[in-house]
Amino acid sequence: DDQIERERASQHLAGGCCALAAIYLMGKFYVANAGDSRAVIIRNGEIIPMSREFTPETERQRLQFLALLRPELLGKEFTHLEFPRRIQPKELGKKMLYRDQNMNGWAYKKIEEDDLKFPLIYGEGKKARMMATIGVTRGLGDHDLKVFSSNIHIKPFLSCFPEVRVYDLTQYEHCPDDVLVLGTDGLWDVTNDKEVAGVVMEVLTSYEPNDPCRYTMVAQELVVRSRGVLKERGWRLANDKLGSGDDISVFVIPLGGPGNYI
Repeated sequence: DDQIERERASQHLAGGCCALAAIYLMGKFYVANAGDSRAVIIRNGEIIPMSREFTPETERQRLQFLALLRPELLGKEFTHLEFPRRIQPKELGKKMLYRDQNMNGWAYKKIEEDDLKFPLIYGEGKKARMMATIGVTRGLGDHDLKVFSSNIHIKPFLSCFPEVRVYDLTQYEHCPDDVLVLGTDGLWDVTNDKEVAGVVMEVLTSYEPNDPCRYTMVAQELVVRSRGVLKERGWRLANDKLGSGDDISVFVIPLGGPGNYI
């Protein structure tokens, strides 16, 4: 993240990205995630999550706590409190459900003038945005990112620190059908873990265990199915739902070699 900031100044480069990395050291996989990409292990048909997405919803309390500690970051335009919907001026003095950085559930409060400000986190699911701008809360770069038509910087709320999960390969017997799947959000927006596992098993069983291209073909099939087919109404999946409109990158890494095949 520091290097990106230096290049921004020296080479006038702007922008940012999420990051998902897997490294193998001394019999263990270390999977580090900063953003909304995802990693899962498929072992004997079982799905083992190796990451979690960092979004305004999943990191709500961290973001709210930072906003509480440093209210100047909100630029007098936002409130760190969350409400089920936007508050209208006519609702001043009335009671409304809310939650702050310490709450998992909801409680009632009397609506005050400050509560009319735009919420720090607004929307649900893939439509959730922090400061009405960005849908991820960890990643690299984005040092210049500001709220539209304002001088409010978003970078203080973005963390470049990943969450790391460890998987010990020595604890299990792995066959050639056991894999680690790494994918960007373009895959997971339209394909869930169970569907990915189904594609993995479907494609792998159509190739010999010692055929190295079988893993590349799984990755290719996951990309193709998530993008869909171009029709009159846009890219469509097999169930006629919209295909992914985001970038789709997929890696499929075998955890067991042919010698371990059972």
